[in-house]
Amino acid sequence: MKKLFAIVAMVAACSFGANSTVMAQEEASAADTTLVADSTAVDSAAVEEPAVEEPAAPVVEEQTESLHKALKTKFIEGDAGFMSLVAIALVLGLAFCIERVIYLSLAQVNTRKFAAELAALVAAGKIADAIQKCKNTRGPVAQISLKAMNCLNSNEQNDIATIERTINMEAEVQGSYLEENCSWITLFIAMAPSLGFLGTVIGMVMAFDDIQRAGDISPTVVAGGMKVALITTIFGIVVALILQVFYNYILSKVEALTSNMEEAAQELLVMCVKSDKCKK
Repeated sequence: MKKLFAIVAMVAACSFGANSTVMAQEEASAADTTLVADSTAVDSAAVEEPAVEEPAAPVVEEQTESLHKALKTKFIEGDAGFMSLVAIALVLGLAFCIERVIYLSLAQVNTRKFAAELAALVAAGKIADAIQKCKNTRGPVAQISLKAMNCLNSNEQNDIATIERTINMEAEVQGSYLEENCSWITLFIAMAPSLGFLGTVIGMVMAFDDIQRAGDISPTVVAGGMKVALITTIFGIVVALILQVFYNYILSKVEALTSNMEEAAQELLVMCVKSDKCKK
């Protein structure tokens, strides 16, 4: 009886294991079929659906560097310590140029109008009023006229020879005032390119030092020193050109004022000769 029960139990267990194996195989095959169907569906969908192009990324235009930033970059690349000397030459030269431009602009007056009004006062015998007018007017023409009127108003120096000599002496003094500080401008005009050329020599020395250390003469070795040389030269020449433009403008104003003084001196002599207070 016990043997029969054991045989029945073994048969039942084998039957259950076989059924489980068959069911598992059926489920696995079903799953494989589903995966194949899904992959086929995906592939067919991928084939049937047109590829959607991704939107192109917007092209961002590179902003050009500002002039100030570009100059600062080149200034640093050209050895800031040495380039500072060129910058100092530019600043000092511009300071003297601006001072001269302001002085000469204030010294300009309407020479013909001033001389006509002064001649009218002298012809009327109002020498004191003429002196006061000269004091209230700025510029070298007024200063020359003031010296002439003071001589004409005195009793010892009112002869024409003394008046002419006084006018010429004062014209020379006022001419020297007009050209004051111009020598400093010419100095900085000469210094700026000289400093640039000095930077060129220093850059070349740096390039040869790099070649000596590397033992190679390839362009990458000498590029740094050559770059310093060229940048310093460029900045030195640019500074000299800027100061030269200002200097030529200053010279033109000095020449114009000198012509006005010469014209005023001739008119002063004429009006003094016509005056009753002048000793002929």
